[in-house]
Amino acid sequence: LKQKIDRMYNGEKINCTENRSVLHIALRAARDKVIESDGKNVVPDVWHVLDKIKEFSERIRSGSWVGATGKALTDVVAVGIGGSFLGPLFVHTALQTDPEAAECAKGRQLRFLANVDPIDVARSITGLNPETTLVVVVSKTFTTAETMLNARTLREWISGALGPQAVAKHMVAVSTNLTLVEKFGIDPANAFAFWDWVGGRYSVCSAVGVLPLSLQYGFSVVHKFLNGAASIDDHFHSTPFEKNIPVLLGLLSVWNVSFLGYPARAILPYSQALEKFAPHIQQVSMESNGKGVSIDGFPLPFETGEIDFGEPGTNGQHSFYQLIHQGRVIPCDFIGVMRSQQPIYLKGEVVSNHDEL
Repeated sequence: LKQKIDRMYNGEKINCTENRSVLHIALRAARDKVIESDGKNVVPDVWHVLDKIKEFSERIRSGSWVGATGKALTDVVAVGIGGSFLGPLFVHTALQTDPEAAECAKGRQLRFLANVDPIDVARSITGLNPETTLVVVVSKTFTTAETMLNARTLREWISGALGPQAVAKHMVAVSTNLTLVEKFGIDPANAFAFWDWVGGRYSVCSAVGVLPLSLQYGFSVVHKFLNGAASIDDHFHSTPFEKNIPVLLGLLSVWNVSFLGYPARAILPYSQALEKFAPHIQQVSMESNGKGVSIDGFPLPFETGEIDFGEPGTNGQHSFYQLIHQGRVIPCDFIGVMRSQQPIYLKGEVVSNHDEL
């Protein structure tokens, strides 16, 4: 295991299927770090994009970049699916009630559009004004079927209200296919890159997440999130296994599934700010580990991965906890929070609302 971890951090092509490095750790690395893929340090490329996001988001937030009618762009709709949606939505939901982040987001809205169902389209734009809306289209190849249909739908919404020439002012892209970006009507200068060594489910620290989150909260807030992710990267790489949190969690999963025969895991965060954590982990874990063959392509003689589900406490206590309590054995990850983002102390109550939680 240690050798495989080192191989990942060294930029070796551990993604054998696609013959690629796996370097989402580079997305949050310090500017002076050296992380190589194919003999090239990729960190300067990462910071080139981060600097571009910082500059662009500050222009949008300050009002120096305006829409086609001269109005500031205060509302953002991020269009993407899978890893282009679940990770950014989780972080957005976690930051919404953080006092510093909420202060930075005053007067702004961030919405997400993922499903090709027109109901999701309606929900994402209801109450928004095309004049004040910026659409971020997230698709590495700019060919993802659901994302591009939704992007064309919002392009029609904008051009129908403001004219076709407004698209370049009201739509930007996170993509590497500049040809299709330009053909769509978006200025390639307003396309933000990411790389083949970033798996979609691990892309929240790339422009996929950093751009819409910076537009909402400001780059300085999002940079703190990146620093937190980098600290876990360092912990995972350097900490002995007996104290290594990701390793211990992984070993527990293997033990519970393969030795004890418990196929499911309940993720139970006691914080409403983490309400989108379980769906994010569902993708990160179940899409990664839900394989029927080994790394060499041979059918596996055992079932792989865990069935992840969850709900914030105490809501879950009044729905599925009964099954966990008396019906089936289901390993649970309880996640507690020391201090609430929004503490409440009521006169006459013995404990605070958060302590009651």
